[in-house]
Amino acid sequence: MIDPEILAERIAVIERHLRRVAARLPTHPEDMKPMTDESDAVVLHLWLAVQIAVDLAVQACVRLGLGSPPTYGDAFRRLQGAGVLDAPLADSLVRATGFRNVVAHAYEAVDLRRVHAAASSGPADLRAFLRALVAHTPI
Repeated sequence: MIDPEILAERIAVIERHLRRVAARLPTHPEDMKPMTDESDAVVLHLWLAVQIAVDLAVQACVRLGLGSPPTYGDAFRRLQGAGVLDAPLADSLVRATGFRNVVAHAYEAVDLRRVHAAASSGPADLRAFLRALVAHTPI
C-alpha cells in the first residue's frame, strides 16, 4: 500500500509531534490559555500530526485504487469502505480533519477546551490509524 520506509518515517514524525503535544498539554482544560507557548505548541503539533495522517490517508486511497478523495474526511471514509478502518475510528479521524481545517484556514476561533479534548483523546486515534496502515502494508 504505502512504501514501508516512507510509512516508518511518517510514523516517527507523527510520534514526535504527539510527544510534543503531551509534553505541553496542561492537565486541566481551563489551563489552556490563548496565545501562550503551551497552547501554541499543542495546537501546532496536533495540527501537524493530523496533517501527516491525512496525507497518509490520501496516499493510501490512491495506492489501494480507491481514487483521489475530494475531501480529507472522504479519505478516511474510503479507507473505512475498503476495510482498512472501522467506523468509529473513521468517524474520529473525519472529526480530526475538521480540527485541521479550522486551524489551517482560520475558519473560526479555536476553542481551546475542544483543543484540549482533542489533544487528550486524539493521539490514540492517530496511533490506531497508523497501526491499521501498518497492518495493511506489505513488508
